[in-house]
Amino acid sequence: MHRGMSVDKRAAKAQNPMEGLKRLLAYLKPFRLQLILVAFLVLVATGLSVLWPYLVGVTIDRAIVQLDWNELLRMVLILLGIFLLTWLIRVIYGQIMANTSQKIMRNMRQALFDHMQKLSIGYYDKQTAGDLLSRLTNDMDAINALLSQNLTNFIQSLGSIVGVLVMMIVLDLWLTLAALVVIPLMLFATTFVMKRSRPAFQGLQKSLGQLNSMMEEDLGGHKVVIAYGQQGRTLNEFKVKNTEAKEAGIKANILAGVMPPVMGMLSNLNVIIVVSVGAYLLIRGIGGVTIGTIAAFAEYTRRFSHPLNQIANLFNSMMAALAGAERIFEVLDVEPAVADVPGATALETIKGEVQFEDVTFGYQDVPVLRDINLHAQPGKTVALVGPTGAGKTTIINLLTRFYDVDAGRILIDGQDLREIKQNDLRRNLGIVLQDTFLFADTVMENIRYGRLDATDEEVIEAAKLANADGFIHRLPEGYHTELSERGSNLSQGQRQLLSIARAILADPAILILDEATSSVDTRSEVEIQKALLKLMEGRTSFVIAHRLSTIRNADQILVINEGELIERGTHQALLDQMGFYYNLYTSQFKGLPESI
Repeated sequence: MHRGMSVDKRAAKAQNPMEGLKRLLAYLKPFRLQLILVAFLVLVATGLSVLWPYLVGVTIDRAIVQLDWNELLRMVLILLGIFLLTWLIRVIYGQIMANTSQKIMRNMRQALFDHMQKLSIGYYDKQTAGDLLSRLTNDMDAINALLSQNLTNFIQSLGSIVGVLVMMIVLDLWLTLAALVVIPLMLFATTFVMKRSRPAFQGLQKSLGQLNSMMEEDLGGHKVVIAYGQQGRTLNEFKVKNTEAKEAGIKANILAGVMPPVMGMLSNLNVIIVVSVGAYLLIRGIGGVTIGTIAAFAEYTRRFSHPLNQIANLFNSMMAALAGAERIFEVLDVEPAVADVPGATALETIKGEVQFEDVTFGYQDVPVLRDINLHAQPGKTVALVGPTGAGKTTIINLLTRFYDVDAGRILIDGQDLREIKQNDLRRNLGIVLQDTFLFADTVMENIRYGRLDATDEEVIEAAKLANADGFIHRLPEGYHTELSERGSNLSQGQRQLLSIARAILADPAILILDEATSSVDTRSEVEIQKALLKLMEGRTSFVIAHRLSTIRNADQILVINEGELIERGTHQALLDQMGFYYNLYTSQFKGLPESI
């Protein structure tokens, strides 16, 4: 049976932080020259910064203690020059990094969105739009924060640690050893918190995804919420999700927030130890320690602790970014369940002959269709009828190749559907659904969606054929009227007519109508039926009908029940059989509550 989607073996790697980091670095590779330049400039600026305490110590010993005002002026000018040069270098690498990080994020967003466009319908059946949106926004923002700011801070911190350690060793070995006493405690605290913060940030990103999903669903179905007076229930659900996100955020940020005060306390302890040891050495006259040396070491000790403290703080951003990267790579590792086979055939034009040969299919091992056989001649109309859940829409989903069959095959003009390029297949299919989707754009552009290279004149002609031109001209700005999201400022019938106009413009060889008139009133249905008849002329048409009276003239009617094709024939022939179709048809006119 159909398994929905295949999970690639690489999906497990997305849960490995080092693997996630490796894959994240792959997106940085095209910009390695810019990043190398940034790293070089950061290290130069860090090196100049590291010289500062040493020069301050020299100033104290040579100028202040000796009361040499000329030397003091010279050292002040040197310090000022280093300060200005450091500032200029930081401005330059900041600009380069800002530009580079945004290009990297653009590439990552594009890669994720491109991959999401290739994923099969089965994947989206199992995912919520809000969670996927959260991966495109919240998770990407977490990575952006790491790249745009914290990467340079990380390089700077590592450079500072190395530079300060070298300068301390050069100045005095004993004071250096004193300064390193607290370092093991700092490393232990960092490791301890890091192990616990990563899962906490994973939980936070997941909670934000669930909260986004809930908000997206509520906003999309707000009319239903209001109509049934369920605002209270929705508020309670939001409160629960919001509280979960809050708790996850508190847990993650408490763990991250533990580091600054702990590192600050250890840093102050380090300064006390260094100054005490330095004073002892100065009083005892050991090692040539001077007041300037002690002052320089006190500053170096702070500067040695500061990058460690900063790296600890960066774990907050790093853990959030890695958690976000894992969620993004989870999506990227999903292989499309439906994909073009190597050497797939291009399909320019087709006659429209469709055959199902022993087709069997199920959603995630739940059987839906069994041994379906049908043959639609080019230009003929095939109607699919049967109870709700019988498998009518599933047949359409297989014909459009939203899913692949589990057994058997589907042929178009004698060619297996799986051997045809998907884009070519879809270009030759036109679909008018019961639930019409319109974009937040003009009427003109919504119709043009059927064929993007169509001229305005062709769009208007399609609207006329669909009997939509009349109501469009009554709109405030005609074809240039902006529609609200999903076209909610139009009636259901008007939306359906625009959908038909879109299909007419696409000029498909095979037409699929999935209960296209079941949600409109009788008057609108008449208008839509006229438009549909024009649309169906000369095309192979598959019609799923709720009202059986609308498919009396179909060339072939297929009756589906519990996943099996139980009857076939013309309207009159099926009535004469007095079987399942006869009961369905007569029940509608007798007013029996039969769902079709």
